[in-house]
Amino acid sequence: MELRQLRSFCVAARLQSISKAAEFLDIGQPTVTTHIKKLEEELGLILFDRIKRPILLTTSGESLNELAIPLIDGIDNLTANTSKLILESPVLIGATYDIIPHLLLPSVQFFNKSHPQARLNIRSGHRHEVIKMVENREVSFGIIPGREQSKGLTFKRLFKYERVLITPLGHPLLKKPVKSLADIVKYPLILLEKHSYTRVLLEEEFTNQGLEFQVVMELDSMDFIKQFVAIGMGVSIGPLLAIEQKDLEKLGVIRLDNLLMEDEGGLIIRKTQSQSKHALSFMETLGLIPNEVG
Repeated sequence: MELRQLRSFCVAARLQSISKAAEFLDIGQPTVTTHIKKLEEELGLILFDRIKRPILLTTSGESLNELAIPLIDGIDNLTANTSKLILESPVLIGATYDIIPHLLLPSVQFFNKSHPQARLNIRSGHRHEVIKMVENREVSFGIIPGREQSKGLTFKRLFKYERVLITPLGHPLLKKPVKSLADIVKYPLILLEKHSYTRVLLEEEFTNQGLEFQVVMELDSMDFIKQFVAIGMGVSIGPLLAIEQKDLEKLGVIRLDNLLMEDEGGLIIRKTQSQSKHALSFMETLGLIPNEVG
């Protein structure tokens, strides 16, 4: 016995017509007839008196109708409530600390205007913490720097994740080409704290090249780092996406494509996790927002 057979039977019984039932269900009349015949064959019962017009239920048909109507109504209500729940459920997003203010903020502003009925919940963390959020189904998807190839996760590239040297205006490093990281570590460094993605990669690179370096300040925000660099506390290396046009009035910015491998950032999603319409719409929004300084 199939649900669609019961639904065709119940609608035909209510409307007392095979053709009207087909029109109501938006299916062909032969399909409704087939559903009812298969139901009768499976139960070994005659459900309709087809001689009379309009068609009427037999005694067996009335008994089945009384049992089936609450079942069909319950399933229809469940489907409607589930759809409503999915529509009203917030989109859960995990993102790293540097991505939230510089990539996520404009995306959220754009999305809120185009989808005022949607709700967004955002959780922040380091790269490895965001990956865990996705793996543990704590968020719908994550946005991280660096390509991720963990088993069970899908990575979708969204943007370049380039790193740049950040100095005060008039700094000596701005006056000649920076040919190596050794040129940079001569100066005090203001860096993101130790668990950050950029900090880990930088220290690995410094160690590989046998470079000694001095970190005079550790912060968890590129916005704060830029302020301290601007007043001359040191220089920094950070993601290009954290540099806004207005920053160039107070800071010198040098691309390090020749010294550090170009990286990328993007979405991570569990391969087995389905996404709501609002989540999919927000993912599309992320691809529309520019995030690089020219």
